[in-house]
Amino acid sequence: MVKRGPDAEDESDEQQRLNSITTDTEPKKAAWSQTIDDMEALAAEYEAEGWTTVTIVAGDTGTQGVDTGSEEDDRFGFIHVIPDNSAEEFEDAFREDGFPVYDVYRAEMDARVFMVTELRDPETETVIFIAGSFMRTFADPLVEAAVDRGKLYTHVQTLDATHLGSFEHDGYEKFFPEADRVVAEN
Repeated sequence: MVKRGPDAEDESDEQQRLNSITTDTEPKKAAWSQTIDDMEALAAEYEAEGWTTVTIVAGDTGTQGVDTGSEEDDRFGFIHVIPDNSAEEFEDAFREDGFPVYDVYRAEMDARVFMVTELRDPETETVIFIAGSFMRTFADPLVEAAVDRGKLYTHVQTLDATHLGSFEHDGYEKFFPEADRVVAEN
């Protein structure tokens, strides 16, 4: 354990990330596999009703709060990094002014959140599903920004940071049901 100060017992952020990756990997793999299976099942339900579906497994999902010193201080939310081989399918389905309806399916295990974000465009009967996973302990800046602004964003990009599209959500509660408690504690 890395100590901070003479009496500190907190692990450094870097050590927490390392521990989260290397401990109890089998249950986390099972949870991730279940998340992907759930996404596929949701997509199958929509396909049975005639909707066009796009399912994407994010290679990485990060949380970004507001950086007040940045020119892009409104770019906060979830950053889903998707594989290049999913980018074209996403771009074909994405409409800048579409997808006004969303839902979030989430589960937590050992401070890791596994989630599927469902983005629906009723006008074109298209639904995009994005499976992602992130460490809840590192999301507090995003939670605070979401509560402060009353909204949240989902951003999709490729590994080389090519921005493919963003979605604005009119609330944060589906993503962070505990948000008000977290802000009150900070």
